[in-house]
Amino acid sequence: MGCADTCAAALIDPQIGQVDRYLGLAARDGLRIRYVIDTHTHADHFSATRELARSLGVPVVMHRASPAPFVDMRVDDGEMVVVGRLRIGVLHTPGHTCDSMCLVVEDRVFTGDTLLIRATGRTDLPTGNPEALYESLFHGILRLDPQLKVFPAHEYQGRGHSTLGQELAENPRLQRRDRDSFVDMMRNLNLTMPTHITEALRTNMSGGKIIAQLLAEAAAHIPFMSLQELKSHIGLQDELIVLDVREREAYETGHIPGARLLPRGQLELRVNEELPDPTRRIITYCEFGRISTLAAATLREIGFQRAVALDGGMKAWREAGFPVAT
Repeated sequence: MGCADTCAAALIDPQIGQVDRYLGLAARDGLRIRYVIDTHTHADHFSATRELARSLGVPVVMHRASPAPFVDMRVDDGEMVVVGRLRIGVLHTPGHTCDSMCLVVEDRVFTGDTLLIRATGRTDLPTGNPEALYESLFHGILRLDPQLKVFPAHEYQGRGHSTLGQELAENPRLQRRDRDSFVDMMRNLNLTMPTHITEALRTNMSGGKIIAQLLAEAAAHIPFMSLQELKSHIGLQDELIVLDVREREAYETGHIPGARLLPRGQLELRVNEELPDPTRRIITYCEFGRISTLAAATLREIGFQRAVALDGGMKAWREAGFPVAT
């Protein structure tokens, strides 16, 4: 959201896979992002707040109860964040998580995962509490102006927004207005766990990197070689070293003819004895092409400037019908 008068903007609940999209939208609308805000510690997606804050030189804003050590501005109930002429009012709304908050701006409320369109945030994840969610909803945001537009952190049905009045009337979970009935319903939703919940919590709480991010960063710094190009080198006495970075059992089951075995877990410890000439051309491969990407990036980082990775892996090599040695 942005202030048209000052061109200042805030980005709420950004996802790591959408960073370029956010920056493109801000540029399109002539806005400069001044704050990145997470309404809570997410367990169902990977937050981009830390990455964006670093690249843009702006603060990360979260509730004071957030466990994340990289938060620059910790806010509390009743406080405001100023974005140009906009005033973002903070409401602490624990329940989905202990650090959940909703943000009220003019005619709308950004509800995070506290209130969704025709649903509410779940309370069975770490620091979730159904009693606290009941208080946050019925004694908190639902007492605001019913005309306020509701913009949740997630909306999977393609609906742009709702209003507090519509949610009070039509949200099936909000029809349980008795505290005990609501708590009992929340305790018995029996929802499946979000994908990558452990990795999401780990990275969102610590500011660490997700595996996909490590792979993307590695891939951005190395060249690749196609399966067909590598096949053309098989049997030739040229300078190319083919390095299988899988474990021994996988190598012995089937490998690219002429490949040497140097498992990724032993790469740094054995590289000097196995690869004494840093000027040699080296191609790494694994089963699916991910570990070999990391291996090639590591080789380049420690001085093997001609290291490349196979575009694909042993699985793709077999499927292409190329020769396999055992």
